Amino acid sequence: RRTAYEPHAQATTLPTPKMSPPRRLAVLCSHLRPDGAEPPAENERPAGQQTVISASPCGDDGRGAVAGRVGDREAESCVFCRIIRDEAPAFKLYEDDVCICILDSHPLALGHSLIIPKCHFSSMEVTPPHVIAAMCSKVPFLSNAIMKATDCDAFNLVVNNGEAAGQVIFH
Repeated sequence: RRTAYEPHAQATTLPTPKMSPPRRLAVLCSHLRPDGAEPPAENERPAGQQTVISASPCGDDGRGAVAGRVGDREAESCVFCRIIRDEAPAFKLYEDDVCICILDSHPLALGHSLIIPKCHFSSMEVTPPHVIAAMCSKVPFLSNAIMKATDCDAFNLVVNNGEAAGQVIFH
């Protein structure tokens, strides 16, 4: 078995069971996505090849913090807010009222995914605790599903909070 840390290019050259990891990931996605979008063909990479767009608009977090709405300059230019507003494509793995999980469009490893709050918060310090808790509560479900789909037995959980920590999208 591989670990999720192995880069995608190396992982696709290794022998796999009956179905390749990208195909298993596509099948997993077809079960997680309620919109019924077809999984990509066997020879397609999951990230960036198949487009699935969020069905829910970005909105109020329940405590008055509105994000992602047109008119908010930060949210209008934020790629994650654009994905949430159905204005940019993403390969969606999971979605609920608080967060969305998508495959990274430039993956560092097979199964590289992002759990993103639906409301625009520029850092962890300004993100309400209930939003952080909701996102973290999805980690066991999503990580187990992704590890099974990619035939990995481990994963990394990383939070890039702040420019010095590698954060490049301040959502």
